[in-house]
Amino acid sequence: MAKLSLLLGILIFFTPSLCCPEEQKQSLLQFKASVAKATSSSSSETLLFGLESWNASSDCCNWDRVLCSSRLESRTVVALYLDSLFAMQSLEPVVVTSIILTPLFLIRSLMLLDLSSNHIQGELPGNGFANLSKLVYLDMMQNDFSGSIPSQLFHLRYLQYLDMSSNSFHGILSGEVVSLQNLRVLKLDGNFIGGNIPKEIGNITKLHQLSLRGNIFSGGIPSSILYLYELEELDLRDNLLSKEIPISLGDLSNMTSLALSNNKLIGRIPSSIQKLAKLETLRLENNLLTGEIPSWLFNIRSLKNLFLGANNLIWNSSTRIVPKCMLSQLSLKSCGLAGEIPDWISSQKTMEFLDLSENEIEGVLPQWLAEMEVGSIILSDNSLTGSLPPRFFDSLDLSVLSLSRNNFSGELPDNVGNATNLMILMLAGNNFSGKVPESISQIYRLLLLDLSRNRFSGDTFPDLNSNILLGYIDFSSNEFSGDIPTKFSQETRILALGRNKFSGSLPRNLTYLSQLEHLDIHDNNITGELPEFISQISSLQILNLRNNSLKGPLPESISNLSNLQILDLSSNYLVGEIPAKYGNLLGMIQTPNTFSSVSGLFTFSIEFNDLIVNWKKSKQGLSSHRLQLYSLLDLSMNQLFGEIPASLESLESLDLSHNKLSGSIPRSLEQLQELTVLDVSNNKLAGKIPVGGQMDTMNDPNSYANNSGLCGMQIQVPCAEELSPAEPPDTEDKETWFRWEGAGIGYSAGFFVTVGILYFTGKFIPALPPNLHRQQRRRRV
Repeated sequence: MAKLSLLLGILIFFTPSLCCPEEQKQSLLQFKASVAKATSSSSSETLLFGLESWNASSDCCNWDRVLCSSRLESRTVVALYLDSLFAMQSLEPVVVTSIILTPLFLIRSLMLLDLSSNHIQGELPGNGFANLSKLVYLDMMQNDFSGSIPSQLFHLRYLQYLDMSSNSFHGILSGEVVSLQNLRVLKLDGNFIGGNIPKEIGNITKLHQLSLRGNIFSGGIPSSILYLYELEELDLRDNLLSKEIPISLGDLSNMTSLALSNNKLIGRIPSSIQKLAKLETLRLENNLLTGEIPSWLFNIRSLKNLFLGANNLIWNSSTRIVPKCMLSQLSLKSCGLAGEIPDWISSQKTMEFLDLSENEIEGVLPQWLAEMEVGSIILSDNSLTGSLPPRFFDSLDLSVLSLSRNNFSGELPDNVGNATNLMILMLAGNNFSGKVPESISQIYRLLLLDLSRNRFSGDTFPDLNSNILLGYIDFSSNEFSGDIPTKFSQETRILALGRNKFSGSLPRNLTYLSQLEHLDIHDNNITGELPEFISQISSLQILNLRNNSLKGPLPESISNLSNLQILDLSSNYLVGEIPAKYGNLLGMIQTPNTFSSVSGLFTFSIEFNDLIVNWKKSKQGLSSHRLQLYSLLDLSMNQLFGEIPASLESLESLDLSHNKLSGSIPRSLEQLQELTVLDVSNNKLAGKIPVGGQMDTMNDPNSYANNSGLCGMQIQVPCAEELSPAEPPDTEDKETWFRWEGAGIGYSAGFFVTVGILYFTGKFIPALPPNLHRQQRRRRV
């Protein structure tokens, strides 16, 4: 024991200090203090997430997220793992700027710095990074850095890994990047970097991974990339690249993943690609590629993921395919496939994702496809027939089933609820009938359910309260009847029940849907008054109750819906005055940023049905992906009276036609800078139509028709104060009206709206007198 004590004493005496340098400790403590100050509004537990061990009384080499060198003569800080510092932050927004990084630039021994997933804002301090000349690994992904990429980064000569993806960098990628001669990985995904990809990039010959996805690069793919002989992964997806794919790309023999989708590439698929013996993933979808899909693609034994959809490619149905590969993912969307589903697909036993949508496929769903237990099956926009095999829903692997816009019929299998891992079920635009199976409530992972435009019926519905993740529900354009169903998850964000046979009053239970953003119950037979409690659904952005039998006054409390952007109450029996507070709807004044989309959860596009409203004189669809861009108020075809409120502040479309409104058109409409549609026809309005601002473009006489007291240049009826006492009305200067007409025609041409797939099948409603129009629409089914 004595000898052991002596030995320990000697070791302690002769072993140099293993503590980190004091100046580096102080720099780290200063960084922690900067973080604390920047996030002072949050709780301390969340504030110091991962930095709790950082204190002045301990060795910084023992701190969490810190790694020091192991050399005996000194222990300097060589690595800082500072990712996700605010990952446990509360819902309160935290603003952290790049100035908090300043203390770290004093730790010149750093070889690894990970700052990812912190949402740090501001420009990168180039001079600071210049001090970190020993850096080998730098990760800054998922922040909010902006500005151009500082040139100092390109002179970190030891750098091997650089990830700056998911930020807001802009400008160009400088040719100075060639100075990073040791770089193995360069990732700049998800920024706003544009211009041409610099040809100098071909001189970074040690690159193994080059990912520039999701920027605005243009021009062609530089031929210098062909000198990157060690390149394994090339990802240039989601840019503006054009021209042809370099024909010698197949010379990069180490390539395992080639992703060029969502660009504007033209020409044929280069035959040299068949030389890529290690290729596992080929993504060429959503370009302008032409020619026949080469059968040799299926001879690349290593190939696992093949995406060719949405080009101008042609599938040769007469070619016999005997794949030598075993595919996990296949997309042949819009590739001209005809006839039945190709039976060679049945040999692909590892298939997880299959997209054959937008083709000319016929016949019934083969039993072998149901038995393959594919995870995602997308066969929408074909001509498939028959009923759904129950075997599909016995699969625990099925997560996406999209069969919309085919000719399927029959009832849904009772065992649909066995597919408990199903997340998306889209069956819109078919001829399914019968009741919705009760078992659907057992699909606990369901996020999106679209059964619209079928012939489903019944007055009872499955209890979807247990589908706690279900956010998108579309039962529109069916034959459902009875009271409006309300047994939905509290997470429901989009609820579409339009064009059915629902009756009764609006149920108070709708207020339990606290996350509801989009409520559409148009074209039913909803009766009673528009209830005050509707204003309790504070998250509402879209409320469409058009063409029902609602009566009574407009509730003033609707003005409390601060996120409301689209309000359509047209074609009802509403009476009374328009509340002045409707002009204060904040959602129509400033665009909310809360609009959600389920499609962001998936790696493929999801086509939601569009919202149909009375837009630009006919029923048209507003793209569901861009609803946050619109602001619309439609109170037409009611029995409203009184004056038009002067408080309307910001609208793109305002339709008050076919009411009993009186007084003058308020001059405040001149200030509606976004106004593109105005209809006040068939009222009792009088006085001069306002001029100036957007009102100078609202010169379609039909928008003011059947208001006998109106005058103004828009309808070519001079007002009394504009007439000379010695001049009869018919001698008014016609050239003036001609100039305005020309201006109007020229301006209106700029307001065409691109419309996607119609949400609900609607027909043009001509401008008839109110009583006649109401009689005709009541006869519609």
